[in-house]
Amino acid sequence: MSFNIKKVGVLGTGVMGAQIAAHLSNANIEVYAFDMDQEISKKGIEESTKLKPSPYYNFKSASLISPMNYNDHLEKLKECDWIIEVISERLDWKQDLYKKIEPYISENTIVTSNTSGISLSDLSDGMSEKFLSCFFITHFFNPPRYMRLVEIIKSDKTNNSMVDFMCDFMESSLGKGVVVAKDTPNFIANRIGVYGMMVTLEEAMSKKMSIEDVDSLTGTLIGRPKSATFRTADVVGLDTMAFVANTAYTKCADDKDREVFNIPDYIKTMLDNKWLGQKTKQGFYKKIDKGVIHSLDLNTLEYKPMNKKRYDAFALAKERTYLKDRLNVIVRSDDVAGEFLWNCFSRTLCYASDLVGVIADDVVSIDNAMKWGFGWEFGPFEVLDAIGLDYFIDRLRKENRAIPSFLLEIQSKKLSSVYKWIDGSRYFYCLETKEYSAIKNHQKFMNYLSLKTFDKTIKAHWSASLVDLGDSVAGIELHSVLKPELNPIDGSMMEVFSYALDWVEDNNYKGLVVSGDGANFCAGA
Repeated sequence: MSFNIKKVGVLGTGVMGAQIAAHLSNANIEVYAFDMDQEISKKGIEESTKLKPSPYYNFKSASLISPMNYNDHLEKLKECDWIIEVISERLDWKQDLYKKIEPYISENTIVTSNTSGISLSDLSDGMSEKFLSCFFITHFFNPPRYMRLVEIIKSDKTNNSMVDFMCDFMESSLGKGVVVAKDTPNFIANRIGVYGMMVTLEEAMSKKMSIEDVDSLTGTLIGRPKSATFRTADVVGLDTMAFVANTAYTKCADDKDREVFNIPDYIKTMLDNKWLGQKTKQGFYKKIDKGVIHSLDLNTLEYKPMNKKRYDAFALAKERTYLKDRLNVIVRSDDVAGEFLWNCFSRTLCYASDLVGVIADDVVSIDNAMKWGFGWEFGPFEVLDAIGLDYFIDRLRKENRAIPSFLLEIQSKKLSSVYKWIDGSRYFYCLETKEYSAIKNHQKFMNYLSLKTFDKTIKAHWSASLVDLGDSVAGIELHSVLKPELNPIDGSMMEVFSYALDWVEDNNYKGLVVSGDGANFCAGA
């Protein structure tokens, strides 16, 4: 059975549905965008053109989106190769909609839900065998044009060929990173991401740390987005964060860390006060005047001027250029900030370790979900390797804390890391095989680290290297020796540029790509 996606039906034109429609149009795919009535549908698509950052690569592609409604246009669904439901997180509404559209689903049509946490078993309860075979979850992260992650959740009734096709379509045509998750509450990224956020809130209260101090420690310093913890909560919305946390608290009855998801009293008060963050103009932060922002005191729930402290752990980490070195030194700092970050890291890493095999089959899926969905530079198990597996286990032991069996298993085999490079390829410790297994990347995946490990380097210099990308194309990788996070142009780069231009011409290469694996291409470019 072969599949091809030329036309997609998007059910729901709220912020998320309209953005998914927009991103499909970016890939030159025709979209039928459905909602309750024609006016709502039109308005949803019109509003999407005003969003920032823009969900459109080129606004002209919006012409590929046709607003439609459930009353007049359901017949149009028969033309669709893929139907994706993107309505509010109400199980009864979703199930009613599935029953409404089922008569219009063609034999080869793929049907998915964009739910962020409702289980597939609940969504599909009571549906026909025919519907179950073509139905699964494709969970995009907001904003879908920019966030790479799509979590796919299938059942034993799902047609696997449809899932395989969608995995490739998402990566090849929509530029996504796909992670296959198990059917557990909040799936992978939200389960661990919100756990980490709730732990950070808990540790901040116990250490009596201010909101601004926590955000200065939990942002780019440790390889997380600059919005860090509390500002991220404000951007996402406290109501959304509380909803996801409550889903885990309600649904994960057997989770030994379930109480972490219990909403603290001060957040309940904030919810009652409608201090939901950016959408209500106040949350953990509040803009007082132009350029003047106050933070919330978690004990008094009063806003006050920000006053950041300087911790030893912060200073030690700032001296290190590379994230691996920063993480290594920061948890070994014996000040309040070092203790705070150790507690946040260790609790989250233990939680993630206990969930290997429960929420995903392997550590790679968990790490990729956190990097692609939450913007972490390192996933939990990459953080663990940076800190040092033996140090991590030994410290847990000294603190009389439970050590995840998954980590003890790795150590018992005299292994000292979760990941390892073998013969130019990256491997991970596999729970199923009990040994290192090669990471399988999508056929279009390429980075300089793996290319150089395979000895594809043509010329190496301090701040740049010329690398053979294959297919008679060469690449210049920028890796500034002084500022690798920014890659400002220096003499070393200029020397490689000059050499590369001659080399490409002399060797009859077709092209030259200037790029890099770092977060930023080139400062000032």
